[in-house]
Amino acid sequence: MGDDIFQGYKGHALETLKKYNVRVWGQTEVDTTRGKFYGTVLPRSENDDDKHIVMKIETGYNIGLDVETITGMKETGYKKANYKIPEQEFPYSKDKPNVKLFGTGGTIASRLDYRTGAVIPAFSPGELYGAVPELADVCNLTTEKLFAVFSENMGPEQYKKLAVAIGKEIENGIEGIIIGHGTDTLHHTGAALTFMVQNPPVPIVLVGSQRSSDRPSSDAALNLIHAAKAAGHSDIAEVMVSMFGPTSDEYGLLHKGTRVRKMHSSYRSTFRTIGDTPLAMIDRDNIRHIKKDYNHRRKDHKVKILPYFDDRVTMLYYYPGMKPDTLDSLVDAGYKGIVFVGTGLGHVNKELYPAIERAQKKGVHMYMTLQTIWGYVHMFVYDTGRDMMAKGIIPAGNMLPEVAFIKLGWALGQTDDPEEVKKLMLTPINDEITPREPYNGYLVFQGGIPEVEDFIKRVHK
Repeated sequence: MGDDIFQGYKGHALETLKKYNVRVWGQTEVDTTRGKFYGTVLPRSENDDDKHIVMKIETGYNIGLDVETITGMKETGYKKANYKIPEQEFPYSKDKPNVKLFGTGGTIASRLDYRTGAVIPAFSPGELYGAVPELADVCNLTTEKLFAVFSENMGPEQYKKLAVAIGKEIENGIEGIIIGHGTDTLHHTGAALTFMVQNPPVPIVLVGSQRSSDRPSSDAALNLIHAAKAAGHSDIAEVMVSMFGPTSDEYGLLHKGTRVRKMHSSYRSTFRTIGDTPLAMIDRDNIRHIKKDYNHRRKDHKVKILPYFDDRVTMLYYYPGMKPDTLDSLVDAGYKGIVFVGTGLGHVNKELYPAIERAQKKGVHMYMTLQTIWGYVHMFVYDTGRDMMAKGIIPAGNMLPEVAFIKLGWALGQTDDPEEVKKLMLTPINDEITPREPYNGYLVFQGGIPEVEDFIKRVHK
């Protein structure tokens, strides 16, 4: 057999496949010292070791078998997999709302690249219907691929182009918008679009998935269905994030674009509203509102598009012992805006004071947020805070650090006047600063405590 049928295999693993005449994509029985396994032999990444053979077993999961444990292999069938989902024309129904899906990349529109073993943005948005035909039960969907990047590569240029594209769709009468997006910086884009797309008449729903479409535990399909439901049928005409509520697939949550944050690296329920409650719960059939105060859907096609951003803005996460040259280097590099992420109520050490004064003299706009994530900056309480305000640092209320960073870039994209920037920063557009946090806006339970353990037994995590 030629080496082209042993995609990615080398060394001991390649010798084992050749010994038993088993091919990649072969349905195979494998005898090992740990028992018998049945499944399909998968290609290997060219960067992987030569000591394992990878199989997709009947449950849909992939396993790696150490070649040292293999005592026999038998190929019982062969079927080369096609990991590209064909595009299908979306069926139109005059009684369903018209929704536009913008594709940007990320795990919700991706596939597994067996050359590298990585998930790559390879599905066009049109292929999503081929993967999730249930979308046709919810809305009429048209798609447009704006970008094909992972979310870490989304930035100001993409935010601006996306805002302009959304504005055009609204002017043309679309009834809802979905944005497929990688989860890692989805909350940054949610904040950016909230500031750049103001007072929209229709829902704008960002959605992603924590697990790629080829995995049995993928949340991609259900998240898309929920997003389509929200975009086409929700009365909430705001920029929102739609993702799993619990780790199970019972329901999703709709989060406000300025108060949401990714809080876990791998949980499907990674997104949480911070300092407030989610807007609504959502499933295939229903939308149950949690908040009563929100921007309502309208029938007009008016929207305010403000696609501005100055990328000479950064965040400075304070740590004990931080030296003045850390701040000086940012100022010397030409940064015009700095969002401090301070300790406690909004503090940094006194050793930074001279650098803060130098930054103020050079016209750098400086704002304070919190490492605690929840809560408000209170710089009047201790002399440290009062000193920093006197040196030009402005408290940013309970704005999340990432939101303050996005908003400062957006504000500086419009003006460099300190008072105008301050007015833009401290005037809430959509609850990025709130008068107060509700009593149930801060919930962090600790396992092991009897009453918490009792609660966990009765609810879903």
